[in-house]
Amino acid sequence: MASCFCFRRRRRPIIASSVPLFLLLVSFLASASASSATTTKLLGSGNNATRRVAFSSEELRGLRSITARLARLRDASVKTIQSPDGDVIDCVPAHLQPAFEHPKLRSQKPEEEPEERPRSSAGRFSDAGQDEDDDPLPQVWRRSGESCPEGTIPVRRTTEDDVLRATASSATRFGMKARGAGLGFARRDSTGGGHEHAVGYVTGGQFYGAKASLNVWPAQVASPAEFSLSQIWVISGAFGNDLNTIEAGWQVSPQLYGDNSPRFFTYWTDDAYQETGCYNLHCSGFVQTSSRVAIGAAISPVSSYAGRQFDVTLLIWKDPRRGHWWLQLGSGALVGYWPSALFTHLGSRADMVQFGGEVVNARPAGAPHTPTQMGSGRFPAEGYARAAYFRNVQLVDWDNNLVPARRAPPARRPAGML
Repeated sequence: MASCFCFRRRRRPIIASSVPLFLLLVSFLASASASSATTTKLLGSGNNATRRVAFSSEELRGLRSITARLARLRDASVKTIQSPDGDVIDCVPAHLQPAFEHPKLRSQKPEEEPEERPRSSAGRFSDAGQDEDDDPLPQVWRRSGESCPEGTIPVRRTTEDDVLRATASSATRFGMKARGAGLGFARRDSTGGGHEHAVGYVTGGQFYGAKASLNVWPAQVASPAEFSLSQIWVISGAFGNDLNTIEAGWQVSPQLYGDNSPRFFTYWTDDAYQETGCYNLHCSGFVQTSSRVAIGAAISPVSSYAGRQFDVTLLIWKDPRRGHWWLQLGSGALVGYWPSALFTHLGSRADMVQFGGEVVNARPAGAPHTPTQMGSGRFPAEGYARAAYFRNVQLVDWDNNLVPARRAPPARRPAGML
């Protein structure tokens, strides 16, 4: 099958491209639900205790498991950093991070960095050996002047209010997307499960990674039940119950984080958003190796309309030697990796890569569309410094080369390679 770099349009003219930028934009989002149960608890405390949440016995068991895991992280912390925005960052020994509670990863420790990075078109490896003084991602917590010691990772502390707010609809799915949330984009439909997407995608080949720079916006989100994000998806598998995805980018999610700040995030699933995977470090799986980047922490500065633009460069690629999917930020700083053992289809390669945005429209059918913004909330025709963009969009081919997305990689990898 021939490879294709395509754009997905549905219902609105939401995607346009220009060289060298792909201007991806829209104003939309997904649905939320309320659940009933037998035990109630106030959401928040004091003046913030404005909503009562009910949980079933099963959900209460799930909450106890979550709070026990969070307590283990706090107890393992060797240093605590107070961020200027109110976040608390715990410096946790890398071998005690949540990843190693996964049945396939128990008793393991973070692996060494890959020997090789993907090569650029000029034949150079992609920005390996970044100066340690460089800031791979400007985050608010770094303004404190504090840092985590060598051998630890910065973990944004999750509070009880965070858990209660994010589990208002289901206490068993803390840190997870709604079931089937991403199937609309995977089936080449801009909507799915209430979630709405604007993406450019590459399909019809075998892919081993992706790279792009995407500008960060303070997207306005109209409801705590809605979110807005901009990200890269690396995808494999059928669009039923065995879809595998790896995802990274920035998002605004009041329900998950308690504010409207753009935050760096990761996600993964091995079963089409059913029972596996999660955001950030909210479950076992993703192995963080960086002591300088806090997944889930706020990004600052951000882009402004008709003003300065700030973007983040993401590279996700499969290490050809050990098979893990690594995440790189900026000009060479590694954040960590998704072990290949987490996946079925992505254990070997990806079938599709997507670049774009997603929002959730929580309003009922027939109601006016949510004003929640995707990216800047402006259409692509307004151009640079006004619309959200992806630039320098590239793919990783079977030989660990970075190639432009419009020139998709060969469909086959030599036998014997991971």
